[in-house]
Amino acid sequence: MLVDLVQSLRDEARRANERRLLVLTGTHETCLDAVSTVLDTLAADAVLVGHRTLKECEHYRPKKSDALLGTTRECIVFDAHEECRPNTIGRVVGAVDGGGLLILLAPPLDAWPDQHDQFDETLAVPPSEDTDVTRNFRRRLIALLRAHEGIAIVDVDTQRIERDGLTDPEPADGTFHPTPPSESNRSFPSAAYQSCLTADQLRAVRTLERLREPARATVIEADRGRGKSSAAGLAAGALAVDGRDVLVTAPTFVGTRAVFTRARELLEQLDALSATEETVVRSNAGGRVYFKPPASATDALREESEKPDAVIVDEAAALSVALLEQFLTPTPVVFATTIHGYEGAGRGFSVRFRDRLAESDLDVTECTLRRPIRYATTDPIERWAFRTLLLDARPAVKELVTDARSETIEYERPTAEALINDEHRLRELFGLLVLAHYRTEPDDLVRLLDAPNLSIRALTHGGRIVSVALLAREGGLSRETRTAAYAGDRIRGNMLPDLLTGQLRDPDATATTGMRVMRIATHPAVRSRGLGSRLLDEIHAEFEQIDWFGVAYGTTPELLRFWRENGYRTVHLSTTRNETSGEHSAAMLRPVGESALFERHTRWFRERIGGMLSDTLTDLDPDIVRAALAATDGPAVLELTDREWQLIVSAAFGPGQFDMHPGPFRRLVLTTLSDPTADVLSAREERLLVRRVLQAHSWDEVAEAMEMSSSACRRALGRALQPLVDLYGTQAAADERRWYDE
Repeated sequence: MLVDLVQSLRDEARRANERRLLVLTGTHETCLDAVSTVLDTLAADAVLVGHRTLKECEHYRPKKSDALLGTTRECIVFDAHEECRPNTIGRVVGAVDGGGLLILLAPPLDAWPDQHDQFDETLAVPPSEDTDVTRNFRRRLIALLRAHEGIAIVDVDTQRIERDGLTDPEPADGTFHPTPPSESNRSFPSAAYQSCLTADQLRAVRTLERLREPARATVIEADRGRGKSSAAGLAAGALAVDGRDVLVTAPTFVGTRAVFTRARELLEQLDALSATEETVVRSNAGGRVYFKPPASATDALREESEKPDAVIVDEAAALSVALLEQFLTPTPVVFATTIHGYEGAGRGFSVRFRDRLAESDLDVTECTLRRPIRYATTDPIERWAFRTLLLDARPAVKELVTDARSETIEYERPTAEALINDEHRLRELFGLLVLAHYRTEPDDLVRLLDAPNLSIRALTHGGRIVSVALLAREGGLSRETRTAAYAGDRIRGNMLPDLLTGQLRDPDATATTGMRVMRIATHPAVRSRGLGSRLLDEIHAEFEQIDWFGVAYGTTPELLRFWRENGYRTVHLSTTRNETSGEHSAAMLRPVGESALFERHTRWFRERIGGMLSDTLTDLDPDIVRAALAATDGPAVLELTDREWQLIVSAAFGPGQFDMHPGPFRRLVLTTLSDPTADVLSAREERLLVRRVLQAHSWDEVAEAMEMSSSACRRALGRALQPLVDLYGTQAAADERRWYDE
């Protein structure tokens, strides 16, 4: 029975160049025995993803399943008995080749929602327990397994076929035979074009010839499995044959394997391969294709000795806009991005980054790949994965929300139970979250539907969601947990209490209860209308029985200003950049009533930030420093001796020099930039004071950054100090000033 079904599924998948999904349900041991029988029948090169092993299979644990990215397999078995992680589903589906089978091992479907697994444990953040985790996502998964075509379901305990998954499809289309452009009309070797598997991919390689010319930017968009990374690899290999250096970057190296594989294969085909390592491919002509993490890649673009001839940014939608902007240099660049995929959201990339790209001085070209390479366009398993993981979720059509104003909106409290029964609203809400954040993943969908500490709040216009916030309740932990946290243990799912206790050494932080704004998103058609702030106002008014509101994020000046305007104050800046986003993180708090936690952490931040800026944060963007200090709204308490005022006034109005005694100057500038009433300096003057006084850059470094001479910098710093003397100066300052006014 099972053997006959498997053979029929495989034959049909091969005939149509599609994929099929076989679900084997039952006890764990029975499922493992059954899949061994299936694999014997298939005689296929199979991979098992799960916590158990089978002698017939190459094995990956779920957390290591990203190793499958950039590879294709004839058969993949996903054992979901002990851990059903949606990110893993996305990875294994994408790695199954046309004509292949994905096999899912699961408990009996009717009983599965009531069983706890290892992924549930990550959702039960303290003080919640496993029993508090709902199973909404799993119920939805089961319903879609039973509803979609191309999916067979077999109960191996009873030997009953619930669904056979057969669809009787049309035979697959014919094979594509590329015709390379003529020698006079091409820039790459003929083999690069002959290696293309679809007309879309050939067109992409032709487009990537632009990487030979400076000040060119190319955007390559595609769903997974369309060959965009392979096209980039063929172009990179062709450039390396010509002696050029091509820097490849992406959130992780594993996602760029297709780039390096195709580059290496092309060099081998042309007998031009000199040497190869995991992250470097070298040609006989001295060119190379090499990988750097995103933050390191942007550093290389700023160093003349390290500057490559071209850059490929793969999975660009999974990087922040602030980081992507740093690739907008004269060095030719391609941004390759997945439109629908767990690596990032291509449509979010479009909304957030395309305007910045259009405003740049670069010549921009776009190319979209639509035809799958690994399987036919009719493949039912891709459609199932898109729907199950909401990979193609979108916010409301803009025409339906464009009239939204403060007076037309309603504040709503969507529940996970309501969303699971309203597919349209779920897709709309999740699509808005995807659009607003560059790292929304399928795992986030489960957190939204099942995590006991999360809640959703939204603004709607005519029933359509125009703004949404995802909130996480944190803190309120037991004494035992608090003690362990202070001793160094991490507190799962309690980001801000963990930070305040572990890094900032506050033993009482975990006793308080707060609400962290994990995500907030407003529909792009109605941005800049104050709807995000209106949503926060409603949230702040609703939750009155907590101690604080908080937020943590990759910081930009714009975000710091937004949160400051909504009553949040800076309590932390990370000392290192995130290697993927290239950003420093900021943490901010907003008190609920009188809050000792808020008062002490804002004070502690003001006390330590001066030393950090001249040490671990010396390279932090001055505009971020300005915005972070402004978001402390510190009291204007400045204690300087008469002698220190004499030094400052002399440097501002006379022959004195900042270099002789920097300490009092730093206290003065910190007070000024933290004082909400001190609106006496221009943005340029504040940047100068940040670079030289707070971050202790040399005069030459500051002069280069400010595009002025060193002597002009010294004079400008003196002039910038003058209004500060007027604002804060004591009688001793006035007495010293008379020497220079007479």
